[in-house]
Order: sequence, then C-alpha cells, then structure tokens
Amino acid sequence: MRESGVKRPVPRADAIRMDIRLSEVISALSYALDVTEGQPMGHAVRSCAIGMRIGEEIGLAPEERSSLFYALLLKDAGCSSNAARLSTLFGADDLEVKRSRKLIDHHRPGASLRHVLRHGRTRRLAAIARSGADGAREMTELRCERGADIARMIELSETTAQAIRSLDEHWDGGGYPYGLAGDAIPLFGRILCLAQTAEVFFGVGGPRAALEVAADRRGTWFDPELVGVLRGTRRDRGFWDALGGAEPHGLIGAFEPEDRVQRADEERLDRVAEAFALIVDAKSPYTGRHSEGVARIATAVGDALGYGPGALRDLRRSALLHDIGKLGVSNLILDKPGKLDAEEWRQMRRHPELTVRILERVGAFRELAATAGAHHERLDGGGYHLGLTGDQLNRDARILAVADVCEALTAERPYRGALPPDEVRAIMRREALCPEALSALEATREMGVLGVATPTTAAARPAAR
Repeated sequence: MRESGVKRPVPRADAIRMDIRLSEVISALSYALDVTEGQPMGHAVRSCAIGMRIGEEIGLAPEERSSLFYALLLKDAGCSSNAARLSTLFGADDLEVKRSRKLIDHHRPGASLRHVLRHGRTRRLAAIARSGADGAREMTELRCERGADIARMIELSETTAQAIRSLDEHWDGGGYPYGLAGDAIPLFGRILCLAQTAEVFFGVGGPRAALEVAADRRGTWFDPELVGVLRGTRRDRGFWDALGGAEPHGLIGAFEPEDRVQRADEERLDRVAEAFALIVDAKSPYTGRHSEGVARIATAVGDALGYGPGALRDLRRSALLHDIGKLGVSNLILDKPGKLDAEEWRQMRRHPELTVRILERVGAFRELAATAGAHHERLDGGGYHLGLTGDQLNRDARILAVADVCEALTAERPYRGALPPDEVRAIMRREALCPEALSALEATREMGVLGVATPTTAAARPAAR
C-alpha cells in the first residue's frame, strides 16, 4: 500500500484509551459545531475560555465549573436541527444566515429588517414575515432542546443540559425560546449567552469589540453583573492575546477543574460518536438516520468478514462519524432537488476532507480519520476527495464505501425517491466498489432488509422531487 493511501487503524491498548479526558474529545469535536453555525473553527473553545474566566471571577465551585465547562463546549450541539428550516425559510445559505445573524441585535427592528432584506430571497420575504417571532421561537426551541438532549446522551449533568437549553434567553425577557427574564434564566445560560456573543465580536474586532457589545447590550441581552465581571478583564492582555492565538484548542485545558476531570472509556466514546452522528444527520431531513444506518450495515459486513470486537468497534465509529464534514455544507446544496452545478458540486466534494480535518483533531478518533474520509473513494480512482485507487484503500475504507452507497440508495433524497432492492443491487454492482465487501453484504441480513422497506410513493414525496 502506498504511503498516501488509507492505512488500517492500529488498535490501541484499552489502558491507554481509558486515560482519555472527555474534555479533549468534546473540545476537538466542537470544531464541527462551529462550522455548522457558520463560525470560524475555534469559536466554541474561545467561548469556553471567556465563559470559564467569568465563572472563575464570580467564584464558582469546582463542580459548578465542570458543568459550565461542558455547557460552553457543547452550546451548539443542537444547531444542525434547524439548518434545513432556516435555509428553506430564507431561500439562502443557512451558514451565512447564521453567521450574520450573530452580529445583529434583533431587539432592534431596523437591524432585523436589514438582515432579512440582505439574506432573504425576494420571493421568500412574505414567508419570513409570516413566520415572524413565532417561527424564530420554534426554531430556537428545536435547537436548544436538541442540544440539551445531546448533553444528556453523553451523560453530562442536568445543570449542563439546562444551560444549553437556555443559552438564547435574554435578561430583559426578549430572548427565545421561553421568554425567561432576569434570575429566572439559569446562571450558566446567562454566561453562555454573554460568552458566545462576546466571542463572535472578538473574532471581528478583537477585545475592544467584545467588551463594547457586552456594554451595549447590558440589561437587555445580558445580566448586568456578568457584564461588569467580563469588562473587569479588559486590562488582562495575557488572557485576550492568548484567546486570539492560532490554536485556541490548547487554551482551555487549564479551565477544567483538575479534581473534576471526566474520563472517556470505550462505552462513553461510543456514546459521543453516536451523539455526533445524530447531530450530523439532523442537518438535512433527507439523511434521517443515515449515519446510524451506515454503521449498522458496515458492522454487519465486518462481522461477515470475521472482524473481532475491537475492529468492529473502530469500523462502527468510522461509520458513525464519516459524514461529520457535511456540517460545513450549506443546506441549499444538501437539500437541492435538482442537479448540482459545478461550484455546488465542488463544495459537496469537500465534505470528506473536512471530516478528516475534524477527526484528526480528536486524539481518540485520529486513527479513524483517513478511513472515515475515504467513504466516497472508488477502486478505479474515480471517487473523491483524493481520487485514491484500490491499492491505497484499506479494508475498512472499502467496507465503508459499500455501506454508504447501500444506505443512501435505499433512502429518500431531495433529487429522487428511495430505490427498490433489485435496483440497489444492480447499481452497486456497476460501481467500482470492493467485490469482497459486496459479497459479504449480499450474505448479510442487511440486503434482506432492503426487501422489507417499501419506498415512499411518488404521491407522498415532496413536490420538489
């Protein structure tokens, strides 16, 4: 196998894996949440540093700081759940709409109107107007509740979940989704709201812009006392200079209370992978439970090929996380009912590369990154994103490609309906997929399952299809 190919992951000893800090895994994966929100990579960890500095200044106990720490890192865990609706409502790139919305004060009608006029397509303006505050509240509720559920899934504290659930509430009661005001908003939710906004403006204009927006929205968006605490850091050049460094990921380790460090054993790493697979699949209504389906098919094939428990676990994690790069792709592209143009196709082809970039940051998943990113490669070199050929692809990558195609063909897509089993088999045999993996798939129950599901009828499909 050539050096540039995808090598078989080498299983690590359980003792080494047991020593993994959960914070290292979550902070690295938070970069995937950043791109979903249209933010530069590092937004969540910089927000975490700002929020934790506030927590230290107000004297939070170690257990409280631990709950706040994870809430800050996972504040955007539900952000993919409203992407499709936002894109449909505006008829625009959801990533750009989210990015620009974070820079406006939508308490001010003029600012909101300018945002709508800038990003909403003319034919969508009436729909945006009808949606109004109720639509914004509903989308925010979906995002916040989903984020809180993700935190619970990873077995984080209920305090962490409640902070995520309330991060978009405002001090004066004008926030979403429940219109909480003042001390009725959980303290950590108030810190999240302030920290994330300060970070966005820090990215645009440095410390001065961050502190100015905090002062400007004091008493409306933000708890006045917390604003005073944040502004008290203005002379700490060391803190703000470090926040602007090229690699913020290394900055936040010092903020996690050492006596409250949480470890990630094999079972917890599985739950993290499962949670992020749900985040990925929530990005588009047409992916449903795609990642889970690919993982199920891949492990069935691996089992048929004689994989042991450790190898099956690695294969399953690769499958669960293979599409994490799609979080950085606009829903205008993911959900487009027609053929992609050249530029749209170029952006779509970048998602495996982004998958690799994200997973390489995660020590626990680094050895799986190249395999996960190779799910669109083909034996004849006609795949993407690297155009690898058969002798450059390990067995896991070959299995993943087969599982991905199998699941995708049997699911609804914006440009076609689900395909019947016989057509799925015919298409897969024409693709430049691994014959060994295809034969193993044919021998598993998974191919039999294809015959059970009835494709959605044309009458029941959305009109755009």
